[in-house]
Amino acid sequence: MKKAIVLALCVVAAWAAPAAAQGWPTRPVTLIVPFAAGGPVDTIARVITVRMSELLGQQIVIENVGGAGGLNGATRASKAAPDGYTMLMSGTAVLTQNPQMQKVRPYDPMADFEHAALFSDSARVLLLRKDFPAKDFAEFQSYSKANQGKMQYGSAGAGSGSHVCSILLDGAMGTRITHVPYRGAGPAMQDLLAGRIDFIAEQISTAMPHIRNGNLKGFVTFGLDRAPGLEDLPTAAELGFKTLDCGAWSSFSFPKGTPKAIVDRLAKVTSDAVNTPVVRDRFKALGVVVVAPERRTPAYLNKFIQSESARWAVPMKSAGLIPQ
Repeated sequence: MKKAIVLALCVVAAWAAPAAAQGWPTRPVTLIVPFAAGGPVDTIARVITVRMSELLGQQIVIENVGGAGGLNGATRASKAAPDGYTMLMSGTAVLTQNPQMQKVRPYDPMADFEHAALFSDSARVLLLRKDFPAKDFAEFQSYSKANQGKMQYGSAGAGSGSHVCSILLDGAMGTRITHVPYRGAGPAMQDLLAGRIDFIAEQISTAMPHIRNGNLKGFVTFGLDRAPGLEDLPTAAELGFKTLDCGAWSSFSFPKGTPKAIVDRLAKVTSDAVNTPVVRDRFKALGVVVVAPERRTPAYLNKFIQSESARWAVPMKSAGLIPQ
């Protein structure tokens, strides 16, 4: 009798989970963006979630949880209830870079999340204050070597993508420039515009408008291919720095244990959203590339995170960023 009751309860549970997922969402969903408002990650999130909210029939509410290069927000998301109503704007820094820099990890990128969908790639740009005394990357490098003791670069926080990229640049140039961490790219950008710091390795979505209007200088992009919208800028690889491939990709993840049906539905809605002309046009204007359809699945994202973590481990270890 007891076995029969247990079996019946298992059958009910097996049917209940898909049923609950089919009705998801029945109320607003919180998206934790692990960086301050106004930065590139926040900008991308706000572009895509407008359309996703329409497709889901419920609002996606963005909650900015900055600090620690994205760790604070990702940690909060990892500990949320796995019911589909809290998700994380995940990506390069919080899944493949920052965790490797921690002796004690506050979360495991694979064990603590259900990864749903990769959807965009974004180049990084060497973005300098308007009055920086150099007109190209060669002059920037020469000036940096001669003045490294008084220079400062900003980042979205220790362990963020902008920090890692700048450290790799620092090492490639043979300099030791002072790092100034912020709670997000937005605050760092404000100080760069004010001339309080010298440069940021910023994502193209927030860098491009300032380069075009002359508020800031852009000398080089950190990727293997020239960045859309800034094709006149050479890549670091073209200039001999072949290890400086440090663009940023964006994805969505849920806390571990979120029903597969909800994860799969979010993946489909994400893919449908980036297929929408208005979203694609907005991303194009920001220099953000929508990834191919076959890369927008949970299966692909899980494998991609592991391969990216392995790829980043080599240069980060060489730069002394991975604890021994």
